[in-house]
Amino acid sequence: MQDHYEKLGVPPSATHETIKLAYRKKAAFYHPDKNSADDAALRFREVQDAYEVLSDPERKQSYDEYRQRSLIDDPVAVAQDMAAKYIQGILN
Repeated sequence: MQDHYEKLGVPPSATHETIKLAYRKKAAFYHPDKNSADDAALRFREVQDAYEVLSDPERKQSYDEYRQRSLIDDPVAVAQDMAAKYIQGILN
């Protein structure tokens, strides 16, 4: 799975404006008309895909939830949280 935040170079806590600015900067850099690198078109598309997800509040929320379930963020913290919820469920 691709990390959309990494593609744009922003943290998961980034605001909508920060995401938008990062997208514009990366898109301008990787645009195939301006960048002659062999992988420029691919990277440009990856940046577009990342922005499409992160700029839509509903898609961003779904993506963030999936990232957390996939233990991408901080595996130890997520595992501890999952264990605490499991134990709490047993005790109740």
